[in-house]
Amino acid sequence: MTLWQNYLRPKTISEALDALAHAPKPLALIAGGTDLLLDLKQGRHAPVHTLIDLTFVPEMTALELRGDELYVGAAVPVDRVARDPLVGAHARALVEACNLIAGPQVRNTATLGGNVAHALPAADGTIALLALDAQAEIASISGLRRVPFHKLFLGPGKSSLKHGEEILVGFHLPITQLPITNSYQASCFKRIMRPQGVALPILNCAVWLEREGDVVNDIRIVVGPGGATPFRATEAEATLRGQSFNEATFESALQALLAQAQFRTSARRASADYRKHVVGGLFKDVLETAWERAK
Repeated sequence: MTLWQNYLRPKTISEALDALAHAPKPLALIAGGTDLLLDLKQGRHAPVHTLIDLTFVPEMTALELRGDELYVGAAVPVDRVARDPLVGAHARALVEACNLIAGPQVRNTATLGGNVAHALPAADGTIALLALDAQAEIASISGLRRVPFHKLFLGPGKSSLKHGEEILVGFHLPITQLPITNSYQASCFKRIMRPQGVALPILNCAVWLEREGDVVNDIRIVVGPGGATPFRATEAEATLRGQSFNEATFESALQALLAQAQFRTSARRASADYRKHVVGGLFKDVLETAWERAK
C-alpha cells in the first residue's frame, strides 16, 4: 500500500516554504509522523501525494538558549525535550508534560510541534507551554513572525495555522530569572489518567509562579480540557496574584477556576461532572508543588 508518491527533505525553511508552494498536491508536512502515518494508513486522513519532511531543517531541530529565552524547535522529539538539562532548568513543567506523552517509543519520535499543531485542548505539551508563557514562531512567504501561544488555537482540533501556507517553526520561552531580593520562580505539570498510563489525560494542569516569601507575585494556571481551546484560568490567577498563599486564598482561586472553566464530557475519558469533582485535588497538588519549588 503506497501512502504517498513524492517525498521531499528540505534543508532550510525557505526550501520548505518553496515545497509548500510548488510541490504536487495534496501535500502534508511531517516530522515525527506518529499520528499522520497511522491516520493515512487507517483512512482517517485525506490521501497525500507529497510528504515534506521537516526534520532536516536545523532551525526546527534546535534546542538552545538564545539571549534571555529558551528556544525549542517544533521538530524536536518530546523525549529529547524531556531529557535536556536546559529545559529542566528553565521549564520544569514542560519536562514533566513531555515525560507523560504516550510511551517511550512514541516519545522518541513524536515532536513537540506535532503535539501543539493538533490543537487539542488537553494536549500535555500544549498545556505546559501555555503556562510557561511561550511564543510560537511561524514561517510563511512573508517571513518569520512570533505570535502569543494561545493564538494558535481556534477550537478542538482547529489550529490557526494556514494549511499549505505556514509552518510552525518553534517556541520561545522566557528563562527562569535569577532571584531578585527574595523572589523565586518555578513551574509544575501533573495529570490524572487511566492506569495504563499512555492514554490521553482525563484532566491535566500546569502552573508557573513567582513567589516572594509567602506572597504570590505572579502566576499562570492552565487546565485541560477546560474549554474548546487550551484554557488559562485567568480569574483564579487574579485571585492569587499579590496575595499570601494559604488555604483561604486557594479555596477562592478554586472557586474562580470552577466558575470560569467549561469542562466537557468525553465519552471515552470522563464526564464534565467528574472533572469538576477531581480538579480541586489536582490543582492543589500542582500549585503546592510549584510553590515549594520556588524557594
